[in-house]
Amino acid sequence: MNINDYIKLVNNKLDEYLQIEYPQNLFKSMKYTVTLPGKRLRPIMCLETCSMFGGEIENALPSACAIEMLHAQTLIHDDLPCMDNDDFRRGKPSNHKVFGEAIATLAGDALLTFAPQIISKFSENLSPTTKIRVLNEYFNYAGARGVIAGQVLDIESEHSSVKNKEEIIHYLHIHKTSDLFQLAMRTGAIIADADDETLGQITEFAKNFGLAFQIADDILDEISTFKQMGKTLGKDKQQGKLTFVSLYGLEEAKCKLSCTLDYCRDIMREQNFNSEIFNEIIDNLSKRVGL
Repeated sequence: MNINDYIKLVNNKLDEYLQIEYPQNLFKSMKYTVTLPGKRLRPIMCLETCSMFGGEIENALPSACAIEMLHAQTLIHDDLPCMDNDDFRRGKPSNHKVFGEAIATLAGDALLTFAPQIISKFSENLSPTTKIRVLNEYFNYAGARGVIAGQVLDIESEHSSVKNKEEIIHYLHIHKTSDLFQLAMRTGAIIADADDETLGQITEFAKNFGLAFQIADDILDEISTFKQMGKTLGKDKQQGKLTFVSLYGLEEAKCKLSCTLDYCRDIMREQNFNSEIFNEIIDNLSKRVGL
């Protein structure tokens, strides 16, 4: 399968899983952000990891879609006025601009709990032990030690004068962004019944790819356009956020991105992770920032 095949498969399943129920406004709000056009990187990387280690893609589809729902939840809450206060997401009005702040907040809450129900209900071919492992991964990376911790640090770092900024930005980026890539790839590996050593290696890859992805996002906030990114740009600088660009400067941030992507390629080569999909994703990320 190629990337477009994966995107089509995921989009069809997301549409199937998210039916409009009562109260309709809630489910419309949930579905609005989940189904906005996107790259679907996290579910793609979940499915590709499963396939790479000999698993059946169909067995990982519910988990992959649940992870995309979790990602959408983080976007809904991230755009709220009390967070990053952004009116646009993927070129469309943010959820709270369409449905109001209250419904958007509740839709995010609903997705956080709706997603693991998808795993539980539709993963018929997974053993009870595997299903519990996957759900445990979800709750770990979705919670107070995962993406929520990253969002808290993102808020607290605004206009911060703390001295240990390098340590903070690493923690922030790992949890706010990298954790969902770790969740996606670890889930795919677990469903494929990968051993602990392999799981550790794919986690290291995912951790660094997620870090690279966020560094690239920091750079693109400086050099890209609304048409390319589909969201308001320059807000990081305006809000005094701690980013790789604000800490190291644009050129040094690009150097760190290049080194991190090279490390990801090294892991793939050394561990024989044979995936044209992963190579294409890494190359596309590199090209987006002009490396």
